[in-house]
Amino acid sequence: MLSFLAALKRILVGRPFRTEKLKQAPLRKRLALPFFSASAFSSIAYAPDEVILTLALAGLGAMAFSPSVGLAIMVVMLVIIASYRQSVKAYPSGGGDYEIASVNLGHRAGTTVAAALLVDFVLTVAVSISSASHYVVAAFPALDGSQPWMATGGVVILTLLNLRGLGRSRLGNALPVYLFVGVVLVMLAMGGIFAATGNLGMAPSAGFEVVPNPNYPHGLTGLAGVLLVLRAFSTGSAALTGVEVPISNVHKMAAPKARNAATVLLLLGLIAGALTLGTMYLARAVDVHVVEDPATGLLLNGGPIPADYIQNPVLSQLAEAIFGGSSIGFLLVLALTVAVLLMASHTSFNSFPNLASHLATDGYLPRQLRTRGDRLGFSNGILALAIAAIVLIWVFNAHVPTLIQLYVVGVFVSFTLSQLGMIKHWGRELAQAPETRVRAKIHRSRLLNIVGFGLTAAVLVIVLGTRLVHGAWLAVLGIAVLFFMMDALHRHYVKVDRELAIADDESATALPARVHALVLVSTLRKPVLRAVAFARAARPSKIDAIVVDSDSERTAATLAQWEALGIPVPITVLASPYREISPPIIEYIRSIKRDSPRDLIVVYIPEYVVGRWWEQLVHNQTAMRIKNRLHYEPGVVVASVPWRLDSSDVTTFLGPTEQGSAGTRPLNTSATPAIPKPKDIS
Repeated sequence: MLSFLAALKRILVGRPFRTEKLKQAPLRKRLALPFFSASAFSSIAYAPDEVILTLALAGLGAMAFSPSVGLAIMVVMLVIIASYRQSVKAYPSGGGDYEIASVNLGHRAGTTVAAALLVDFVLTVAVSISSASHYVVAAFPALDGSQPWMATGGVVILTLLNLRGLGRSRLGNALPVYLFVGVVLVMLAMGGIFAATGNLGMAPSAGFEVVPNPNYPHGLTGLAGVLLVLRAFSTGSAALTGVEVPISNVHKMAAPKARNAATVLLLLGLIAGALTLGTMYLARAVDVHVVEDPATGLLLNGGPIPADYIQNPVLSQLAEAIFGGSSIGFLLVLALTVAVLLMASHTSFNSFPNLASHLATDGYLPRQLRTRGDRLGFSNGILALAIAAIVLIWVFNAHVPTLIQLYVVGVFVSFTLSQLGMIKHWGRELAQAPETRVRAKIHRSRLLNIVGFGLTAAVLVIVLGTRLVHGAWLAVLGIAVLFFMMDALHRHYVKVDRELAIADDESATALPARVHALVLVSTLRKPVLRAVAFARAARPSKIDAIVVDSDSERTAATLAQWEALGIPVPITVLASPYREISPPIIEYIRSIKRDSPRDLIVVYIPEYVVGRWWEQLVHNQTAMRIKNRLHYEPGVVVASVPWRLDSSDVTTFLGPTEQGSAGTRPLNTSATPAIPKPKDIS
């Protein structure tokens, strides 16, 4: 079984990479920008849709406010970026929001930020891949209805690529992002020119009427209208996701790291702002109509829309209006949009395992998440992210508007706590700065973070207030569950470390009074003889064999054979009136410990080493149960004595020798131990 799994793993993952391959040259700005900005740039594939379809609840007139909502979102983004440019200079190690919150606000705040970011990374994959599947349908309408399958396939492919250590090509990561930005900027420029000359086409959905929701009979007037605008703002704030990526990867950039990271942040904000605002203004110009449910939210000439109508994303409709459907420009925009959405997911496949590894190192997540796999990736973190994203895709049927409701909560929790942490950081710096010029600079930096904190906290309140009942409560619940799990795990690790710490009065040379060896016997076969030989070779103070009398005939046969072979070890029969195996052994060991509490008892258990999965089911089950029980007995050590069956011969897969770091060595083979004779006893 193990050999089969090892062979399958080699096929899927490939041969291991040497640790030296982990070292890579630092990223220059021109490569860091696309790699760390893919998530932010890709948000224009779905953020404008969410603003427009939310405002569409109040009717066609309300949709005219979408560019204004987009402008407000961009103002928030620029304030956050300006604040982060201060943060990255103060904390250039790459710990990001988690480090800032932990250092300045305590480990609980850091744990909250970490939980929020982990949830956000999972949602980034689910939203990006689901959105990509809708762009595929825009190019190939016949695939409509298979979005969950396509999204799942995309996650599986990204998982395999990351497990294999692929996707590490810097040019390969940068090129799709640059091409996407270039093509979208060309499309927006052409759209602007066409609009100025009166040659701009209309979106495929321009001829449809938007049916207002009955809850908004008067459009955006009144309190309901204000709340709807705020809801559109909070939903469109998905455009702000990914802004935090550069601050968490400062350590990967070329020197001067902090200055380069600040430059990347500035370029990210300017480009993302231009793309988002341009898309939203042109979407209004070509009269894009998108609603949450086209069957009930759209009308054609006063009647229902065609049954086979597929509502394509805003960017797709915009490309069709400017380039024309099925044109090269249209297909190029769709292809590059899918590519950049995959790149955004790929970024999360790097960020999630890296953060999980930091948390595992600090004792907040299982320590299995901190180790790298064969191909130098954090394999356990990659698999955990993939499973969580696939679950979300199927639970919400790859429906982006529903998934978006869960989005943004996590990132604004981390934004807000990070800004609060920076305020405290600057206060501490201010108390230690005697020079007037330095103090003035610190005052300016703190003021900027105060503004950032106020703005992000306000947005977080808006997000929670307007979207909690629409699905955001699931994200809040996920963050809370992760927080309490990590907090409990951290307390467990601290308790274990304290319990295992060596006290000053403890000595590493202390030895037990005597060693009492016990060999477990069921039926007398070669594995038992090997266990006897191993026990005698250890030269214990006393050695006994024990057999549990669960079957009187078999016990009698074993004793007769034991005597016939002249094995120089006394054997004790343990009564078992209820045919149980473990309880008599445990009681016998406890009786020894009562008489000699300072003795060490070593229990030798013969076990089979098998090669087929079904053989493991029919062997070693009793031994496994006994070992599990003995692990809870103080002063008892279990020694497993392996006997390799022919099926366990790994030469079938590995050849006649094993290759190790120490060179080539012959495989260990089973040999029948010589039957010990009485004269061999010393």
